[in-house]
Amino acid sequence: MAAPVRGIWRSAQEDPARIALVDAQGARVSAGELVAHANQLVHALRARGAAPGDVIATLLPNGAPMLEVLAATMQAGWYVTPLNTHLAAAEIAYVLRDSGAVAFVAHERYAEQARRAAEEAGLPAHARHAVGRIEGFGSYAETLAAAPATAPAERRAGQFLQYTSGTTGRPKGIKRPLGAAADADAQAIGYARASLGRFGIEPGGDGVFLVTSPMYHTAPLAYGWFALNFDYRLVMMDAWDSERALALIEAQRVTATHMVPTQFHRLLQLPDATKRRYDTRSLRHVLHAAAPCPPEVKRRMLAWWGPVVYEYYGATEGGGTLATPEQWLRFPGTVGTAWEGHEVRIYDDEGKLCAPGQVGTVYLKLMGDFEYRGDSDKTRKNRIGNFFTVGDVGWLNEEGFLFLCDRKIDMIISGGVNIYPAEIEAALLEHPAVGDVAVFGIPDEEWGEQVKAVVEPAPGSEPSERLAGALLEHCLERLAKYKCPRSIDFSTALPRDPNGKLYKRLLREPYWQGRERRI
Repeated sequence: MAAPVRGIWRSAQEDPARIALVDAQGARVSAGELVAHANQLVHALRARGAAPGDVIATLLPNGAPMLEVLAATMQAGWYVTPLNTHLAAAEIAYVLRDSGAVAFVAHERYAEQARRAAEEAGLPAHARHAVGRIEGFGSYAETLAAAPATAPAERRAGQFLQYTSGTTGRPKGIKRPLGAAADADAQAIGYARASLGRFGIEPGGDGVFLVTSPMYHTAPLAYGWFALNFDYRLVMMDAWDSERALALIEAQRVTATHMVPTQFHRLLQLPDATKRRYDTRSLRHVLHAAAPCPPEVKRRMLAWWGPVVYEYYGATEGGGTLATPEQWLRFPGTVGTAWEGHEVRIYDDEGKLCAPGQVGTVYLKLMGDFEYRGDSDKTRKNRIGNFFTVGDVGWLNEEGFLFLCDRKIDMIISGGVNIYPAEIEAALLEHPAVGDVAVFGIPDEEWGEQVKAVVEPAPGSEPSERLAGALLEHCLERLAKYKCPRSIDFSTALPRDPNGKLYKRLLREPYWQGRERRI
């Protein structure tokens, strides 16, 4: 029989000494300590005027303060907006202004960005809180110490207010309505049950969840929060290191984690002796998403870790699919079928439903209403009825399993033929000399676009014309000639963020200056 789901606040009351967090430095934080700090933050910010519906922004690494802000906002009826720590000060200032943040909690590691952003956004001094020391900011620790640790009155569920990456313009906040008053515990427990339960993850017991990516991303933030409310101990990484991840899985007996395909690829690049050194048999659920996973990478991970790798597809906006290990082996390359109670549809460019096997734009059924803050036009354009899209291209088979081709914006049109970079990237990643790769379209006077690949060599491999030739031959053995790169460049490091998201536009845009792409 499954253990009852308590949620973090009740867990802290009933079992305050339970270790809720092991941070990146190995410090252990109890549930009681974490919730006491969250309660203090609620009292402190309310005293400064924070009211239900207000926004609390963070610029924090993975660690206890991030969880404290989460546990505070989710019981005070606030929105939490975690900011990407790689943003420039001007970009941070934009989000602070656009969201209307009434409090900004930043870590001294990002002092200069935080200080400049707060000044540019015109944030008052009482709204600035520093973990550590930042000029012009008050002390987060002192703010907590001055407030009581008792549970706040008038508890109300909060929400995430995530901002899109802004690949086609200014980032947009994805805003959902707040829950009803006094349902903070019910909402946290309900979300945990729905989100983790669909993978077969059960609460309590010996559950340990490894957070491998920054919590300013939706999936690490949400799944970390859900696991915390399942009475799991969170083990945090502050930066990705493949061998360190294996060491933590063994030492902490990790049962569940969330990863991205880039992390899989880097794990597989470890020497076999290193991989054999660590015991990963405690793993029961390894969730992955965020980018297409090359089938060969997935096969090798399943062979290594066993049938514990679950793939899903979704968006910050909502909706999604799930492929169990067994389903993926039956239909290699699929991202699964729609979550229970949800639906996936494929529409063509005229807004007509596509038949099975026909490629079109992927639309997901809304899980609950949302809006792009301050952009009703974008909210409307991305919907057909109660279905929405984030611009991905794919198709459904007869059994309803979804297969993704690529992002529409990344698709290459050469001689009127659609070419999907993800397929070419997957082929190149099969070569042992390829550490990472990006494929995109560049201008071609005759064909409109041609295929360009930029390769980051694997450790032990060096860029050379000979390697470029070998990679082109490798592609010709696996792909139709028209899909193969016309040229290959090399890079020491592709522009990825710590969650594996590739900023392909940074590579593509220089080729298109003064020209207009059709997509």
